[in-house]
Amino acid sequence: MHPVSVFIPSFRSENNTIERGYTVFKIEVIINGRQHTIEKRYSEFHTLHKLLKKSIKPPDIPSKHVRNWVPKVLEQRRQGLEHYLQTIIIKNEILPKIFLDFLNIRHFPSVPKTESYGKLSHQPVMLFVRDPYLLPPTHDIYSNVVIEGVIHGIFYPDLLPR
Repeated sequence: MHPVSVFIPSFRSENNTIERGYTVFKIEVIINGRQHTIEKRYSEFHTLHKLLKKSIKPPDIPSKHVRNWVPKVLEQRRQGLEHYLQTIIIKNEILPKIFLDFLNIRHFPSVPKTESYGKLSHQPVMLFVRDPYLLPPTHDIYSNVVIEGVIHGIFYPDLLPR
């Protein structure tokens, strides 16, 4: 089983005054048990498809030319796009970076499907309790010497010793 799964549970119509209405598909992405939701238009799927063709053989994508205002047709497109995404995941042991970017998955290690994803993987993390560039240190007697030097160098270059 792949550590990534996707579902498109729904879609909605979006109308605005600048361009004619369009449909937005809600995509639920589950990776290693964590879920997030993104929304994409069909045109974004179509762009993904063109980019994927450069590196893998993606499955067929639902037709670009449909009447967007017919609910039955939109439901067929929703099912087709869900199948499209799921097929890419099933057929590719290593998911292309462009596909991961489309799903807003960052720093996902390329793990083959055969490897168990139940194992813990650790990623290096850096954490600041406070922003070191905005707040002066509370107990540092050499308060932000480097930052002050850069600021003086950029804004007051004539004051620097020669």
